[in-house]
Amino acid sequence: MPFQTSGLHHVTAIGGDPQRNADFYLRTLGLRLVKTTVNFDDPGTYHLYYGDTSGRPGTLMTFFPWRDVPGGRIGTGQATTTSFSVPEHSIGWWRDHLEAQGVATGRVTNRDEEDVLTFRDPDGLQLALVAHPQGDPRDPWDTPLVPGEHAIRGLHSVTLSVHREDATAGMLTEGLGLTLAGEDGNRFRFQAGDGGPGALVDVLVTPDAPRGLVAGGTVHHVAWRAPDEETQAAWREELVGRGVGVTSIMDRQYFRSIYFREPGGTLLEIATDAPGFSIDEPLLELGRALKLPPWLEPNRAQIEAALPELDLPAENNPVRA
Repeated sequence: MPFQTSGLHHVTAIGGDPQRNADFYLRTLGLRLVKTTVNFDDPGTYHLYYGDTSGRPGTLMTFFPWRDVPGGRIGTGQATTTSFSVPEHSIGWWRDHLEAQGVATGRVTNRDEEDVLTFRDPDGLQLALVAHPQGDPRDPWDTPLVPGEHAIRGLHSVTLSVHREDATAGMLTEGLGLTLAGEDGNRFRFQAGDGGPGALVDVLVTPDAPRGLVAGGTVHHVAWRAPDEETQAAWREELVGRGVGVTSIMDRQYFRSIYFREPGGTLLEIATDAPGFSIDEPLLELGRALKLPPWLEPNRAQIEAALPELDLPAENNPVRA
């Protein structure tokens, strides 16, 4: 395989009420809103990007939040758990913090020398916090409720649930350039490069589990990093040559994307690192205003009228206020 991803770029999920979504990810989890835009395919709906101070690839969790969206079903053929990286000795702090915020948590478990704390967001999306013994050098976003010493550093890993692992493993290794890092029963871990937080995916084999349904409270797709557009274009041709059904290259304004499904059913994306989130607003003002791509600007008044206002924390100004 001539192309190898350096790790996760972002995870995109489907949420419900936009205000409830923002409250949870900004206040409870302490992430930064790095871009407030719309779903380019459904501009009457927000697309909210949460991440670190600058929204670097590998720190991003994004949402399409639809009010009154029907609930999905977590099962095979989808990414079933999104895990975030936190400092090694912060799991106890997070357990107390989440419980103080009314969030039920599972018991702390240890897997592969990592402490793992599981919980769900308000729409039922399965999340986890992982404390990695090697540490995580990424700089966090610091908020009053979640101080920097305990804050999320970025994505740690995702878990793909499948009925069988062989074809999915083939796509991860031959299509994305990952390597098998270990296995524990029905769980197989793959890594990009040398692995570590932000470069991991677990494949969980559950042959008797129901097929998942992507809707509210589930992951829509998992994106992997490509360094630039030239590499992405060549990578696309490589995948097409292997018989993979891949979309054309799509302009997502802050990166370029291609999409395809791995054999187990999960929608995957390869996204470019550039141009990033500061192309249309300064770093200090990320997420404060509704940003639209040029082709949607003529419809701004109509789009704004369809979107509910968001009441954001002090570090972000209220959208359109």
